[in-house]
Amino acid sequence: MKRLYRSREESMIAGVCGGLGEYLEIDPTIVRLVWVVAAFIGGGGILAYLIAWLVIPRREL
Repeated sequence: MKRLYRSREESMIAGVCGGLGEYLEIDPTIVRLVWVVAAFIGGGGILAYLIAWLVIPRREL
C-alpha cells in the first residue's frame, strides 16, 4: 500500500513537494512549479502548502 509522506531526501522547505513527487512518481521540480503557480494565482497555493505541511507526516528513517 502506497502512503504519502513528506520527503527527507527531496526536501527544500518542508518536504511536501518532494513527498508528492515521490507519491505521484514524477519529478518534484514539476510539483514545486505547480505550487508556485498556484501561489501567484489567488494565493491559494500558500495556504494549501501550509496545510499540507501540517497534515502530511514526515517519513521516518
